[in-house]
Amino acid sequence: MPSRVSSSASAYRFSRSPAFVATLLFVALVLRAQQSKAPAPPAQAPIANFTDIAEKAGLTMQNIFGGVDTKKYIIETTGTGVAIFDYDNDGWPDIFIVNGTKLEGFPSGQAPTNHLYRNNHDGTFTDVTVKAGLNASGWGQGVCVGDYDNDEWEDLYVTYYGKNRLYHNQTGVFTEVGDKAGVAGSGKAWGTGCAFVDYDRDGRLDLIVSNYVDFDLASAPAPGERATCIWKGVPVMCGPRGLPGAKNILYHNRGDGSFEDVTKKARVDQTDGHYAFSVSTLDLDEDGWPDIYIACDSTPSILYHNNHDGTFTDVAVTAGAAFNEDGREQAGMGSTIADYNGDGHLDIFKTNFSDDTSTLYRNNGDGTFTDATAAAGLGLYTQYLGWGTMFFDFDNDGWPDLILVNGHVYPEVDSQHLGSSYKEPRILYHNNGDGTFSDISANAGAGITAAASSRGVAVGDLWNDGRISAVVSNMNAAPSLLVNQIRTPNHWIAIHTVGTKSNRDGIGARIRVKTASRTLVDEVRSGSSYSSNSDMRVHFGSGVATKIDWAEIRWPSRLLERFAGLSVDQIHIIKEGSGTPIH
Repeated sequence: MPSRVSSSASAYRFSRSPAFVATLLFVALVLRAQQSKAPAPPAQAPIANFTDIAEKAGLTMQNIFGGVDTKKYIIETTGTGVAIFDYDNDGWPDIFIVNGTKLEGFPSGQAPTNHLYRNNHDGTFTDVTVKAGLNASGWGQGVCVGDYDNDEWEDLYVTYYGKNRLYHNQTGVFTEVGDKAGVAGSGKAWGTGCAFVDYDRDGRLDLIVSNYVDFDLASAPAPGERATCIWKGVPVMCGPRGLPGAKNILYHNRGDGSFEDVTKKARVDQTDGHYAFSVSTLDLDEDGWPDIYIACDSTPSILYHNNHDGTFTDVAVTAGAAFNEDGREQAGMGSTIADYNGDGHLDIFKTNFSDDTSTLYRNNGDGTFTDATAAAGLGLYTQYLGWGTMFFDFDNDGWPDLILVNGHVYPEVDSQHLGSSYKEPRILYHNNGDGTFSDISANAGAGITAAASSRGVAVGDLWNDGRISAVVSNMNAAPSLLVNQIRTPNHWIAIHTVGTKSNRDGIGARIRVKTASRTLVDEVRSGSSYSSNSDMRVHFGSGVATKIDWAEIRWPSRLLERFAGLSVDQIHIIKEGSGTPIH
């Protein structure tokens, strides 16, 4: 024991000696010199450079939606949606953009119309609106896609302030059949979001329509007239608070080209949520039956759980998807669905009004959700007013990223200096693969940093080469077509489902893709984003994986089958019943 003490004391005295200190300083200087000569770590290559090629590609329409410098009524503020779908069955996605109007109207024959752009397969599009029979005008709002009569041609449903319109696709030419089919509505409600969904799994697509308010221009309050018409001390257009909410509508497909309003029978009207905007479908508890999520403005969100008997129950509150983590209702706008953290369960992301964050609801796998916004790094922005949003794997690394498009509703925010701007940049979040996201907007290209007052956004593989692009509807401006100019070395696979016993689109099919490292999951869905419809071919990035072990599809008909030998970097058309059944 004494010798140990003596040895320690000697070491301590040596460590305090001038010679020892000088030696340490000399070593430190040598190490610093070596470090200064060492090569710097290589800079990480950029993964995103989105540019807006809309004009070059031929998307030259002007979106007209109310006044430019002021908005007297709320009808002038909500904007329109976008659809990406293959209207002519040539295998290339086309673009449909909903249009609006102005309060004062237009001379006969000069009103703005919706626009359909045909994909020319060379990076450009041709306006075929008139030829296709889609040159309608009015206060257009949202759009969703689905082959409601299973004739192998995609049909369109367009919502309006006024009567909604169902366009039956007859070999590339559309006929409006809304009234005849029983889905036009009364003309008094204000339709916003929509989605085709086979809620009873009978092989025919039904239709869910979200409605905003019962609105009458003749009796609408003027800016500043009520307490709900003042924002941060400035008189602004009124609503939605103080305006009567409109109920959502569920239409059941009879199979003869017509629909039945089953809203009451299905208990869709039994909810505390109203002022409804976007519609996203998902099988929240993985029981094989499609459920419906609706983002609501200024009230709790709605989560309709499918009861398997033709009825729904709004479980948003008990499931943890109605409020944010503080228990507050938010002003929801857009919504999107994906398995962001790779746990096999589909999660929900929702955009909200300014002075609030967007909200990420993580699916716990037991029918409940947890607000994971802050934990995932998505609570960065409160000044922006979010609208359209989509999960999409832009770099094909196997993890769904997020795009948000923004824009205020009050043009007065610019002149009154209210802490926001009417035109706002987009946001691009890159998924880090660990349950978190990084904001890469500032370095993601001019298409992301450019300011606009945007509303709808849809994403899709417009070039059939695995690059997912985004089409954006902008208020009182031309649309944007955002294309990533950086080609990723990662691989991908896309699946185009064709139902036989199930609905022809396979809407509601749950797809799992197994690579060497993990299992990816998503569903075929209509609607989503903000009143928009993205490419329904389900796209998965596979990262460096050059081989897919298998793909499993659980069809709405309940058939579960496996497909092996699928190549990467290819779009696979998969027909129900052509795989190996799994029991």
